[in-house]
Amino acid sequence: QVQLVESGGGLVQPGGSLTLSCAGSGTGFRLIDNCICWFREVPGNQREPITCISSSIRADGLAYYRESVKGRFTISRVNSNDTVDLQMNGLKSEDTAVYYCATERVRFCSWPTERSVMHIWGTGTPVTVAS
Repeated sequence: QVQLVESGGGLVQPGGSLTLSCAGSGTGFRLIDNCICWFREVPGNQREPITCISSSIRADGLAYYRESVKGRFTISRVNSNDTVDLQMNGLKSEDTAVYYCATERVRFCSWPTERSVMHIWGTGTPVTVAS
């Protein structure tokens, strides 16, 4: 059974930084072989995609970003650990949400993407931006 697990959430002051990490498990499953996305959800709102990164194996490894996070957030692969990190800088109160990593089990990402095409989800990690 393939599972994703997020870590790294917490409380941070406005303007601060935080790095989230997504790890996977399951027989034969590797994050490096898959497009991995980060979504976030605020209670009462839809879960929205914020960034995705294509596989770097037999794919282009390209990253895509939601406009509101461009220049502040960076998605990257840590191949030694087979994780996908989300570096978040210049955090704002409106970035407060539960952050999820997800995959639709394909190599190339399609952007924009949507919640409905993701096959596997993590359980989420909360990020609170407040002073």
